Amino acid sequence: AAMVQKYQSPVRVYKHPFELIMALAYERRFPTCPLIPMFVASDTVNEYKSEDEAIHVIERRCKLDIDAPRLLKKIAGVDYVYFVQKNSLNRRERTLHIEAYNETFSNRVIINEHCCYTVHPDNEDWTCFEQSASLDIKSFFGFESTVEKIAMKQYTSNIKKGKEIIEYYLKQLEEEGITFVPRWTPPVACKLESSARPARRPASPAVNIPDSATKEGSNNKEILNTAGSPSEPTAGTPDDKLDADYIKRYLGDLTPMQESCLIRLRQWLQETHKGKIPKDEHILRFLRARDFNIDKAREILCQSLTWRKQHQVDYILDTWNPPQVLQDYYAGGWHHHDKDGRPLYVLRLGQMDTKGLVRALGEEALLRYVLSINEEGLRRCEENTKVFGRPISSWTCLVDLEGLNMRHLWRPGVKALLRIIEVVEANYPETLGRLLILRAPRVFPVLWTLVSPFIDDNTRKKFLIYAGNDYQGPGGLLDYIDKEIIPDFLGGECMCEVPEGGLVPKSLYRTAEELENEDIKLWTETIYQSASVFKGAPHEILIQIVDASSVITWDFDVCKGDIVFNIFHSKRAPQPPKKDSLGAHSITSPGGNNVQLIDKVWQLGRDYSMVESPLICKEGESVQGSHVTRWPGFYILQWKFHSMPACATTNLPRVDDVLASLQVSSHKCKVMYYTEVIGSEDFRGSMTSLESSHSGFSQLSAATTSSSQSHSSSMISR
Repeated sequence: AAMVQKYQSPVRVYKHPFELIMALAYERRFPTCPLIPMFVASDTVNEYKSEDEAIHVIERRCKLDIDAPRLLKKIAGVDYVYFVQKNSLNRRERTLHIEAYNETFSNRVIINEHCCYTVHPDNEDWTCFEQSASLDIKSFFGFESTVEKIAMKQYTSNIKKGKEIIEYYLKQLEEEGITFVPRWTPPVACKLESSARPARRPASPAVNIPDSATKEGSNNKEILNTAGSPSEPTAGTPDDKLDADYIKRYLGDLTPMQESCLIRLRQWLQETHKGKIPKDEHILRFLRARDFNIDKAREILCQSLTWRKQHQVDYILDTWNPPQVLQDYYAGGWHHHDKDGRPLYVLRLGQMDTKGLVRALGEEALLRYVLSINEEGLRRCEENTKVFGRPISSWTCLVDLEGLNMRHLWRPGVKALLRIIEVVEANYPETLGRLLILRAPRVFPVLWTLVSPFIDDNTRKKFLIYAGNDYQGPGGLLDYIDKEIIPDFLGGECMCEVPEGGLVPKSLYRTAEELENEDIKLWTETIYQSASVFKGAPHEILIQIVDASSVITWDFDVCKGDIVFNIFHSKRAPQPPKKDSLGAHSITSPGGNNVQLIDKVWQLGRDYSMVESPLICKEGESVQGSHVTRWPGFYILQWKFHSMPACATTNLPRVDDVLASLQVSSHKCKVMYYTEVIGSEDFRGSMTSLESSHSGFSQLSAATTSSSQSHSSSMISR
């Protein structure tokens, strides 16, 4: 199988004018360069200079001595590899483009590289450098993966060398006292000049260039604010690209390939993702969680973005106030930071009545609370990154188990804990820098065997467990946390504001029904409506259309089960639904909304017609779409139970499978939906594109490809 590797560099900003960089990048490296030992020789194949000397194109054939095992060179039958390199310098526009490709083995391996030097959009005395490359190995005598490794290694070291070389030559020029190279100016009395210049430039190009450059960079101001605090401006980079200094300061030391993965994933999100784009450090966490495998990271990141939208997680810190019970009895809170500058979260789990909290609040509110803690953690990491002047992307958690007893092994409590761990693992990867478990009692191993299968291996390596008072000895707490902030309850001298926990009074317990209703309320604090769908009882809503070419838009999330989504049109109004249409189901669905509008005696094709092909939507999917109405009348949107042979396709142990303690009717689905009718004149998309495909059923997680039907192929986000 062919492998294609891509590389995209961040923007490197040199705080020197373009002409000075050219004097070295360009003139000093050829024909051979002592600093690049693999660069053996180069011959000029082609050269072109424009009359006014603004344009200089030179094509060279370069001979490289690749650092590869002798055996491989022997098999391949070559000692040297030849590349063709084409440099196009435009002194008027102040750009240099370098393109290179391999000549040797070009039918087996295709290497393309593109580098460009341009003027910084915000400062005409600075120069930006960017490079991208692709490697496509079609075949190589059965040594494809070896060749790939060698090529990647070689390339990565060249990237580093390239940077060092420029810096070396800059020093050299300084020592020689050359700090200024004049800009190109058009020759006087040159009649050819006007025809040689591209038409779009106004009359005096040399002066005008900074102008157009600042226009392109005009959206930089927003970028500056997201990049760092205003007190510490990072160099703004063109088109919201990442620059190397910013990465080092805010994201850490990444290898060139890691930088490339981050840049490519971020670019993909900007091009295809409809919602809020996560911060760079958060994208990086998902890449780290999947060892920088860009496809795997993209998949979990998309699932997490869908989940964030579904649960309105972006607004949790600003809009959600935890119930009083939590504030009083949840024994956890933030407490200064550890020795590495990571925010420190203290949880007195042993003092906490998990059973009481679950009974008084239900799982949803507890989960919500944990999410708000994680969101706060992300915020504190950003804060500490600014304060300590280095990237801090995770927090430390100190869990005190003093007081843990059999009560904590109450099944629903453990189930709630496992679900919370599962959600946090999936959506906040690589946020836990270290977990210190203190005063582990004798029942702890039992809890640990229940919990550990749900914890990612990477995360598990960060656990340190101390029994009894071991944490006070060598290798204990003092290695990780400054003496001054060790909390009083652990024998330190720092007053810790974390609530003491204690038993939740039984008077605060709620019945299962109340909690079920409460859970639904938590969902519907948003603009979304919630509906239940049962086998044999779809949920239907009515939209009356007066103006024929209106646009019905919808946005729904399938929270539970698989459903089929349909749209019908009818000329006559359906009868208002009967109250008892649920029949036996009304008992099992407190608070769930379930309405049928289509009369049992109506016939499809006679009383109503289908205007879109049915769309099957799986649990966890987020679907947006629209339909241009062709006729006035009544439109019915329907969510119907999708019956299908059960198949276990998930590879992780699901909480509910492990502890089958949850009785859930398998015939109930849950949907959160929001619909809106937009007049054709207000619709942002062009009407014609909507007409032609009838609809854009689209998924958050994949770019939509409209086929002749209304379906689009979509990556499923579970």
